[in-house]
Amino acid sequence: MRQESYSDTLLIVLKRGYEDQVCSIARALEIVGDRWTLLIIRDLVLGLSRFDEFQESLGVASNVLTDRLGRLVDEGVLERIRYSERPERFEYRLTKKGRELGLALLALMQWGDRYVSDKPPRIARRRGDRSRVSVRMLAKDGTVVSSDDLELVPGPGLEPPRPQRRTRPRQAARR
Repeated sequence: MRQESYSDTLLIVLKRGYEDQVCSIARALEIVGDRWTLLIIRDLVLGLSRFDEFQESLGVASNVLTDRLGRLVDEGVLERIRYSERPERFEYRLTKKGRELGLALLALMQWGDRYVSDKPPRIARRRGDRSRVSVRMLAKDGTVVSSDDLELVPGPGLEPPRPQRRTRPRQAARR
């Protein structure tokens, strides 16, 4: 059992959590919002699955890696599967929830290719015909939506703002 949870550590670093925010981005960041977590998921997508493989690939301290893997398992992003009993060893696999992060990771990779890297270190392509793949926003009718044409509107999970309490101005103290 871990002494201090990932959320506790995050709260210390950030001085507060996002649980009280009505925002799916903030809530997702509670789970995948640090670089090690996203890089672990990247490595899983690239075919790594074992603790020592992650440690070698990332150069991350073992206590940090243990914490991040535990958090991802606790959140249902990864499953932990024993592959050896003596010594006891486990490998990690993405769950459906974890595989669905691939789209966000691919979008982040393509943003990095466009604005950070001189040349893309990896290229996403379809296995069947090897054609390049890119992340796009599509409307329900299948047409591409540009960022200029996108709007975010209140959804069913957004609660209306609470009315502010009116307070009376304080009377000056009488002498």
